[in-house]
Amino acid sequence: MSGILPLFLISLCLIVGSVQSQSSSQDAFIIQYLERRLAQMEERLNQCEQSTTSVTQRTFDLSSEIRGYLSTLSVLRSEVKSQMDGMSVRVDRMERELEYLENKIPSQSEIEMEEALLEQQIKAAELDLLKRKAKIKVQNDCSTGLSQIKSLKIVKKAGDTYGSWFKDPSEGSAKIYLLSGIRNDTVLEYVSLQSFTERTSSPAKVVQLPFHWQGSGHVVYNGFLYYHKADTTNQIVKVDLLNGTVVDSTLLPGAGRMPVYSLNPNTYLDMAVDELGLWVIHADAEYGGNLVITKLEIGTLAVESVWDTQCRSHDAEGAFLICGTLYVVYNTRYGGRSTIQCLYDIHDTIHSNESPVMFFPKRYTSHSSIHYHPGDKQLYAWDDGYQTIYKVETRKDDQVIAD
Repeated sequence: MSGILPLFLISLCLIVGSVQSQSSSQDAFIIQYLERRLAQMEERLNQCEQSTTSVTQRTFDLSSEIRGYLSTLSVLRSEVKSQMDGMSVRVDRMERELEYLENKIPSQSEIEMEEALLEQQIKAAELDLLKRKAKIKVQNDCSTGLSQIKSLKIVKKAGDTYGSWFKDPSEGSAKIYLLSGIRNDTVLEYVSLQSFTERTSSPAKVVQLPFHWQGSGHVVYNGFLYYHKADTTNQIVKVDLLNGTVVDSTLLPGAGRMPVYSLNPNTYLDMAVDELGLWVIHADAEYGGNLVITKLEIGTLAVESVWDTQCRSHDAEGAFLICGTLYVVYNTRYGGRSTIQCLYDIHDTIHSNESPVMFFPKRYTSHSSIHYHPGDKQLYAWDDGYQTIYKVETRKDDQVIAD
């Protein structure tokens, strides 16, 4: 009996050891299985993360591409709208001219007219219509033409390389305005030219505009600033400089699709004032890039008349009007002495081939703006950051008036 108990204990130990050995083996198998499953899950998670990153990138690229397409569509929409506006104006003009011609040529159903006589009557009616459209009532004493750019005075050097400065041409006003740069929203106002020329003088007023301007083709008349609104193709804004608020605005049909002067590529609409009122100069791509002048009603900005000129925009740096005659200033892209080589008279009394080439006095490089003051008979020009004044001689009834 005493020998059986030790044997029993030995057997029990062997059985327990065997069970423990089997349990350890099963645990190792389970651990290996779980590790394999975890490795598979990690691999799938990595694949999922890579797929998510790829989809996110493709979504971002697609979003950027769509935004680009939307921006292009917005520009195209604006261009198409401008073209449609221009076509609408031209169609209206053609309809009015055809209606006039129909009323001008009498109906002669019982009389057989020869084709040559009919064409002659149509041409005569068209010429009469053009002359009638070109007649604008002149309130002031208006000299008929420019004779010479007489002298140069460098007033000051202020602001950026490009800009615009001028004197309010309304009667009795002595205020000077300076707009520096090709895109800005701040106008400096000086009480007089003397105040502006003083080195230590500060502007009497700084006007913050509601919208940025584009280019350097702005004008001030009777305390109102007229300028091309930035980021628009052809919108002209009228701002009251007393409080900096927008009074009116208009879209100029057919304008703003190309720079008005090739040597001044940042200006698409060039405003001007002369003895007859407010004008806009722009280049028309559909007219071979030649300049077009539009007469605006100064109160409502309504279009009064439009003239297509033979003056090219290529190699032009600026232009101005005197008594309804457009004078275009040309130069080279390297800068040099400016010359007036083309003019267009809405009254058809003077022509480019009858007027000699006129030279500007020597100065720096090239004008970024030229503004005529009908009261002073002077040109206010911006020349490479220098504010300059040119005096001009005008001709009337074959007499030269020196101002």
